[in-house]
Amino acid sequence: MKQRKSYTDVKGKAQAGQSPARLNTDAVYDGGLSRSSDETSVMGAERRAEVVQLELDLPTLENLGKNLSTHTKEIPITKQMVWDAFKKVRSNKGSAGIDNQTLADYELKLKANLYKLWNRMSSGSYFPVAVKEVSIPKADGKERKLGIPTVSDRIAQEVIKSYLEPRLEEVFSEHSYGYRPLKNSHQAVAEVRDNVQKYAWAIDMDISSFFDNMSHEKVMLALERHVSEKWLLMYAKRWLTAPMMDKNGKESMREKGTPQGGVISPLLANLFLHYTFDKWFGQQYPYLSFVRYADDIIVHCNSEEESQKVLSAIKERMSACELNLNEEKTQIVYCKTANRKLKFKTVKFDFLGFSFKPQMTKNRKLNKFYLGYNCGISRKSELSIGKEIKETKFHLWTGRTILDIAETFNPKLRGWLNYYGKFQPFKLNRIFGVFNWRLIKWAVKKYKRFNGSMRKAGNWIRATAKSYPNIFVHWQHGFNGA
Repeated sequence: MKQRKSYTDVKGKAQAGQSPARLNTDAVYDGGLSRSSDETSVMGAERRAEVVQLELDLPTLENLGKNLSTHTKEIPITKQMVWDAFKKVRSNKGSAGIDNQTLADYELKLKANLYKLWNRMSSGSYFPVAVKEVSIPKADGKERKLGIPTVSDRIAQEVIKSYLEPRLEEVFSEHSYGYRPLKNSHQAVAEVRDNVQKYAWAIDMDISSFFDNMSHEKVMLALERHVSEKWLLMYAKRWLTAPMMDKNGKESMREKGTPQGGVISPLLANLFLHYTFDKWFGQQYPYLSFVRYADDIIVHCNSEEESQKVLSAIKERMSACELNLNEEKTQIVYCKTANRKLKFKTVKFDFLGFSFKPQMTKNRKLNKFYLGYNCGISRKSELSIGKEIKETKFHLWTGRTILDIAETFNPKLRGWLNYYGKFQPFKLNRIFGVFNWRLIKWAVKKYKRFNGSMRKAGNWIRATAKSYPNIFVHWQHGFNGA
């Protein structure tokens, strides 16, 4: 497959004859997508946003994405759909794939690139190139492999995702929250928070390497329940089987799994788990509750015995769907409170960065404290944020002002506050205290008048926070101690 040439040199500068200026991309569609000089129109004289006819012969799953022959089918992919998909991909940003082409590079010839993509997708001749393998460290010391598609492939996946998602949303469970429109992680945490008040026991599930082990055959069978368009099944199959390329340029074929990092991967994963777990659980245990965010699942039960039986059934179900639970991480948890007095070794679990555990809670009406069960930022999240703050070594930035430091860190501080401050925000004291302490160390190194005194520098930082609370986001919310 012909690969697009980069229009920048190794330093990222535009090569001779290429304009580095970005197009006014919001106006591109108004003028139509221009035809690439080396891309022939599917139907001769191209007509704007027209449905293209395609000859397809796709009788079985085995030849999906391979044969193009005799039966006429419509592929209703329009220029508008491609343009809308590009705008979504652009807003999400993201890194380059195996061709090292960035969004900025892609926009240098935007009209030609979008026309070429539309032409190929609407004719059924679009084939995704390999995804770029990128490894990121996990908290347990292991690595998670991501698959980064090219810019063009991300746009193509967004076209199909936007086309398919509305019909799948109609069948997805209300208790599924991950990567879905109008749903988010805070809603998932809030439902778990409500459920632990109703149910005394919880199963904290961890599926082993879910995205690496998802069965292609079963996700295609799930798709066939909702998709009659053979061209759509064809593209889904092509993305599932697209190879992975490592940092040495070696390609490996994939017989199962879907790359984390792909635009369409979360939708296919949600569909797979809808039939593997959500629908099955609702039919088998209509009197119990669960909350799922992608492959993170919490199941709520009434007793230890019931939890054991349900967990055993879930393991059998996962095995039947070619998945396994991580035995080390999957656990049964007793949601202990003042009224739940049984003794059990595990009384805490983490979910989406929050820890659920017994803790003293104030009854505002009676003005008394009691042992409740609630959530706040997890220790694991605290350690991760603390490590991130420490690694910046901003206490050594003596050449910068406090306003410079605020400009650098406020986006991060705002993000931590907005996410982890949703539930019991006072538990962020330790995190922001770490930041303020580093700020005091910076003041000691920057200003000689403190003579190395942390106490004097701390008094100055606290006075500054009181007089000018708008400098840092967390100061505005009263987190000015260290």
